[in-house]
Amino acid sequence: MSTVAAVFLAGLPGAGAGKANAKDFSGNSALAWTKKAVDFGPRPSGSPAIAKLRAMIAAELKNCGCEVTSDKFTAQTPDGAIRMENIIAKFPGKSGRAIAVTGHYDTLKSPDFVGANDGGSSTGFLLELAAALQGRPRTDDIYLVFFDGEEAVRKWSDTDSLYGSRHLAEKWTQDGTNGHLKALINIDMIGDKNLVLIYDSYSAATVRRLIWDKAAALGYASAFPRNETAVEDDHIPFLKAGVRAVDLIDFESQGTWWHTPQDAMDKLNAHSFEVIGVVVTKSIEELEQQK
Repeated sequence: MSTVAAVFLAGLPGAGAGKANAKDFSGNSALAWTKKAVDFGPRPSGSPAIAKLRAMIAAELKNCGCEVTSDKFTAQTPDGAIRMENIIAKFPGKSGRAIAVTGHYDTLKSPDFVGANDGGSSTGFLLELAAALQGRPRTDDIYLVFFDGEEAVRKWSDTDSLYGSRHLAEKWTQDGTNGHLKALINIDMIGDKNLVLIYDSYSAATVRRLIWDKAAALGYASAFPRNETAVEDDHIPFLKAGVRAVDLIDFESQGTWWHTPQDAMDKLNAHSFEVIGVVVTKSIEELEQQK
């Protein structure tokens, strides 16, 4: 762990009280979780491989002392009906407000595509964040959401993409959860060695600014430039539902290997995971201080 990360994390809520039951976010552990996901092979929605990964995620989350629920639904896709399932972990707080951190765990339906960065890194990140949240007192509820069906089944469009996030955004609007959310932070493709995030123009400006300012204060400004580009990702359905949502995605550093079999573990490193882990954890702390 970097010195900056160690110093920061020591000051988090719960870092003293309950410390024996808490751990710091580890980039190495997040990378290891990513490898475990990748080892299942290609994991498109509806496949046996994603079912096995889903079982592993649920089992590991239950070891983190959080409430785990499944959001099952049937998506109507160009290839017919596909059963999908979002996985939701809740770390209860006491304020009645909530913060969500989300990412997808499916991969593109393509031969030999294991999606180490695209689908794998968000899975590994969320599993490690769950481990780091365990045992820490919370002000707000923290939701960690693993989305199914982010990838298009055939070709990206408004109706062939973002199946899991579109479903949950509608469900959370109906049951009132979205009304309690202070913010939603979506994580996607954050593990590659040359970490340079998009300054997404769709994202809620107030939350985006908060996160980028925290990154700069921690010495990570080079990974968080402020050149605006619009990105469609799992945050979009929540923005449409009125949630302050932001996307953390490194899209431009993928080179020629995005959505190819070359998206493998050799493209990733632990430092990138740790940078995002520290910045997101610090941002959660700041958001919890807001009313």
